[in-house]
Amino acid sequence: MKKIIIIIMLISLIKVNIKAQAVKWYSFEQAVELNKQRPKKIFIDIYTDWCGWCKTMERNTFSNLVIVRYLNKYYYPVKFNAETKDTIHFANYVFVNKENSRRSAHQLAVALLKGKMSYPSSVYMDENNQPITAIAGYLPPEKIEPILYFIENDYYKKNIKYENFLKNFHSKFSTQSK
Repeated sequence: MKKIIIIIMLISLIKVNIKAQAVKWYSFEQAVELNKQRPKKIFIDIYTDWCGWCKTMERNTFSNLVIVRYLNKYYYPVKFNAETKDTIHFANYVFVNKENSRRSAHQLAVALLKGKMSYPSSVYMDENNQPITAIAGYLPPEKIEPILYFIENDYYKKNIKYENFLKNFHSKFSTQSK
C-alpha cells in the first residue's frame, strides 16, 4: 500500500512539473490587456487546426524547455487560430471572420500577416502593441531561439542586420533541453 501511495505521489509530481514546463498561452485580448499593466513584447503563433506544420511546431518547438522558458519570461505568448470565428476588439477596430466558408481567414490574422497567409506564422509585437515582424513557416527550436532573443533585446532597432547578429549569437539550445 505504501508503494502505491509513493507511486501516485511521484506521478502527481511529474504531471505538475510537466505542466509547469509548458508555454503559458494567452488570448490576443488577454495579452494586450496584460501589456497595459506590465509591458512586454507579444509573440503570436498563428496556426490552423488542419495545418500539419503547425502541429509539428507545437510538438517540437513549443515543448522545448529553452523556448518555453524564454517565451514565458520575456513575452506574452498568444496562440491564435487564423480561422477563428471569435470577434476581437483591438486598437479601436472590431476584427471578425466574415466568411462562412471552410478555411476562411480571420481579419486580425490577415492584418497581422499583411495578407500573406501562411501557416504556421510567428508574429512579434512590441510593448506598444505595434507589429515588428511576421515570419512564415515552421521554426524548430534552434531557429526560433535567436529570433526571440534578437527581438526581445531590441536588436532590430539598432540597425543590426539579423545575419550579422547570428554570427555572434550563442545559443542556449541543446538537445538535452528537450
